[in-house]
Amino acid sequence: MAGPAVPLELPAIADEPLALAWPDDSARVLGPLPTPAELAERFPRGERLRAQVAGHRRAVREIVDGADDRLLVIVGPCSVHDPDAALQYAHELAAAAAAHDRDLLVVLRAYLEKPRTSVGWKGLLHDPHLAGREDLAEGLAIGREFLVRAANSGLPLAYEFVDPFLAPYVLDLVSWGALGARTVASQPHRQLASALPMPVGMKNGVTGDVEVAIAAVRAARAPHTFPALAAGGALSAVVGAGNSACHVVLRGGARPNYDAASVGAALDELRAAGVGAGVVVDASHGNSGKDHRRQPGVVEDVAAQVASGNRGLLGVMIESFLEAGNQDIAARPLRYGVSVTDGCLDWPATARCLDVLAEAARRRRIAPVRPWTRPAGR
Repeated sequence: MAGPAVPLELPAIADEPLALAWPDDSARVLGPLPTPAELAERFPRGERLRAQVAGHRRAVREIVDGADDRLLVIVGPCSVHDPDAALQYAHELAAAAAAHDRDLLVVLRAYLEKPRTSVGWKGLLHDPHLAGREDLAEGLAIGREFLVRAANSGLPLAYEFVDPFLAPYVLDLVSWGALGARTVASQPHRQLASALPMPVGMKNGVTGDVEVAIAAVRAARAPHTFPALAAGGALSAVVGAGNSACHVVLRGGARPNYDAASVGAALDELRAAGVGAGVVVDASHGNSGKDHRRQPGVVEDVAAQVASGNRGLLGVMIESFLEAGNQDIAARPLRYGVSVTDGCLDWPATARCLDVLAEAARRRRIAPVRPWTRPAGR
């Protein structure tokens, strides 16, 4: 058991001595967490999954780089709260992904952390039993086990990195990463993205500001040295070489930004910034007015842009689960397959969206190239 914290004496400022510690009246130290290496040993990915993840990362990168003309479709629950239901969903999605493999690269949303504007459930890693209490040690184990099982479905996994210190527990299983609208301006998150071994999507800010996402792309493409957990749990200096596969995700804000004019403006801004990457459109959040029922309309609009020859559109994000809508996390019993965070499309509506996007990808292959849609550097 860890002993009491020992204050570190710092120089006085304005005659007031400072102490660096966790005082009893402001925090409780619950004890050490398992290290990333310990959980990886308990829930290993193995050589087959290692090769699978590497192949999925290459495939996503080829879409970002323009070498693969398929559409990237990142789809699944807003946040995973029930691993069993999410694995059932993964089984359904894997079958649809295989059927559309020539036109779409389908990636499962496997989000285990939930960013919050104020307070609320922070995701499976923090509160795995949805009981309103923090249990990081058990949440990390349950989350790691889920990611291994989800990866065994054969699908690539997507993950939003909310707490940089938790990234080492999950990143070896992730093929596409994201920085959310609340963290995209954060220097620690941009530094993390510079070292992540997978493409990373940078969402525009909550107000709809695209410039902050473009700045994040530029920052993450540069090298950085920053503190992070090593596999053995030691706080270490990590050097990120720079991530050339970062790109922008349009998620709306004060108003939607999935329409052709908004997409074109974002591509123009990327070109002006010298960033050779296209955009992914998030059909949820600000682009749907936080109404899951509007997501198919967003998908149809984006699909029309793709079919007309827009090669700057890399893909689409969709919030989807087994059943439509969402439910209060405090409700008991919880309804199976229904989100406890953002409202989601049900599976039949999701399958129709995948059909629409696959047809758009096929039509784009024979459509004339629209000059303004191809970002610089392609």
